[in-house]
Amino acid sequence: MQLSVKHLLGIRDLTRQDIQLILDTATEFKEVLQRPIKKVPSLRDVTIVNLFYENSTRTRISFELAEKRLSADTINFTASGSSVSKGETLLDTVNNILSMKVDMVVMRHSASGAPHFLAKHIPAAIINAGDGINEHPTQGLLDAFSMREKLGKLEGLKVAIIGDIMHSRVAMSNIYLLKKMGAEIMVAGPPTLIPKYIKEAFDVRVEYNLKKALEWCDVANVLRIQLERQNQVLFSSLREYSLAYGINKRLLDSLNKEVVIMHPGPINRGVELDSDAADSKQAIILQQVENGVAVRMAALYLLSGGRGTMN
Repeated sequence: MQLSVKHLLGIRDLTRQDIQLILDTATEFKEVLQRPIKKVPSLRDVTIVNLFYENSTRTRISFELAEKRLSADTINFTASGSSVSKGETLLDTVNNILSMKVDMVVMRHSASGAPHFLAKHIPAAIINAGDGINEHPTQGLLDAFSMREKLGKLEGLKVAIIGDIMHSRVAMSNIYLLKKMGAEIMVAGPPTLIPKYIKEAFDVRVEYNLKKALEWCDVANVLRIQLERQNQVLFSSLREYSLAYGINKRLLDSLNKEVVIMHPGPINRGVELDSDAADSKQAIILQQVENGVAVRMAALYLLSGGRGTMN
């Protein structure tokens, strides 16, 4: 089977079958990662450039590791310390890299739509590793993979996405994906951090009371406050936010059920999640990080045409 798309620009472009194929392929690659030798020759003749115009730790390392596990040749590019600081345009930068015979581009950029712009102008396959406040498709896929692994299904699952919905590309990819796979979605947080149009536009529930959201859901995907993307004051202080929307073990223990806790990272401990909740047995945050490598291996493999062996 093959994906219906040439690039992975966003979950919005994927069919339910595409998502299923990526998740099932990731399951096979996760088995590879449990072996003593965690490497397969699937992308031996493929050259991939990691083009990061924005800071990243988990996503960047995860992609690099996925590429190495698939035996690809990789080039790492950061905007700081490059000709970008001398005024070189995005298209010129990429064309210069492509002239070195690159097959795939993994790209993170602060401008929403930057990977879509590139996809129209260059022949290489592009994977969006996060663009502005638009989407972060591989995070959405690894979150879904982690939910399915923990709870056995996505269909009918009740998922609350809690926190800074307005500025979160992770929230958008999660909403697109989970809706396509038949899950029920609720967004929760302060009214100033939830877009007014979201209920009608995406057919999701909206809740401003944290405890009610937790009582409703099977999974709570908790987002950090993206202060770097906010250009105005949207709540009084981080302490006030933590008191109203911070999740701790005491709150989780007060519920009449066990809610699975997720977080895309980095965690602001003591703000959206206390350490006793983040490190509890209900949290699958480290499993998300581990699953990220398998999911990115699957995306890279399938976008390359799935030609090489997976074993």
